[in-house]
Amino acid sequence: MGLLEFNKLPINTLVGADWQTFKHLTEGRTVDNSRKGKFRLTKGVCRLLSTLAPIQDSRYKKLLADQPLEHAPVFILGHWRSGTTFVHNVLSCDKHFGYCTTYQTVFPHLMMFGQSFFKKNMSWLMPDKRPTDNMDLAVDLPQEEEFALSNMMPYTYYNFWFYPKHQLEYCDKYMLFENIDPAELKVWEETFTKLIKISLWNTGGTQFLSKNPPHTGRVAELVKMFPNAKFIYLMRNPYTVFESTRSFFTNTIEPLRLQDISKEELEQNILKVYAKLYHKYEADKHLIPEGNLIEVKFEDFEADALGMTQQIYQTLQLPGWNEAEQAISQYVASKKGYKKNKYNYDPRTVELVEKNWGFALDQWGYRK
Repeated sequence: MGLLEFNKLPINTLVGADWQTFKHLTEGRTVDNSRKGKFRLTKGVCRLLSTLAPIQDSRYKKLLADQPLEHAPVFILGHWRSGTTFVHNVLSCDKHFGYCTTYQTVFPHLMMFGQSFFKKNMSWLMPDKRPTDNMDLAVDLPQEEEFALSNMMPYTYYNFWFYPKHQLEYCDKYMLFENIDPAELKVWEETFTKLIKISLWNTGGTQFLSKNPPHTGRVAELVKMFPNAKFIYLMRNPYTVFESTRSFFTNTIEPLRLQDISKEELEQNILKVYAKLYHKYEADKHLIPEGNLIEVKFEDFEADALGMTQQIYQTLQLPGWNEAEQAISQYVASKKGYKKNKYNYDPRTVELVEKNWGFALDQWGYRK
């Protein structure tokens, strides 16, 4: 167990941002009085650590910037709490995949030097389980890259963790890319490519494996960047997703936010963002070339993780199943005793989901 509890962290993850990103992100945004101490401490640590960022920039330009990607990435898509973490962990047992690590999400500018020192301190402080679902949490485990991107540029959806009053604004502009400035989009493309190359260098993989729910709204852009990318789209019971997302967001936002947000407003944002993400994916998935997309119900994957993983490899024509099968099988077997959260859907949950997400209930066959 880490020294500090997640919900009592005196700083937030912006400590790992470069200084230009921190300034641009925080400029003109209000910080509530109760959060000003956390903001000042985060700002001070960020200012200090960001002086090291040019070292990595120099090494990246020398070693990786001009290196082409050997394979197009594999993207695991789906709304938060749709089982993306478990699928990500299963596939990452295949050593030919590279991925963003938990350490990288916080310190993306301290990857190509100094990792041993900063990683040791991060391990000492962080808890060894995610507070929301008891999943393993460690510095080298696979993690969604949006947190890393939020420390590398100001144009990401996860800015809302710090400024939740602007969540829907960040959703439309930086997750759905609606009315995004072309210059900002260019920075996003370049920064994401940089993250992929550093992730592969760090993990020794040859193909980037992404688990990042915000990418569900960026299919058109991802296909443009990587025409032969592979996509795994996860569906899960919307009643469970609502209950789980509300719990996850409520707990995760507490140590990160610099602004207050009521539980009611956060709940309404969850309902709205889910609908936006669902409809954007449905509108854009036809852009994915035939054979490069598989849609999976998480309940089916959970019931037969090994068999469904093999089906994913076959459908998407991913290399290396024979070499990876044993490691994947061992990991799946090790998780058979895992106790996940149980959700009892009260009448209000049922009403909210059926009123706001009926389209998903009907399309996927989950209506009670």
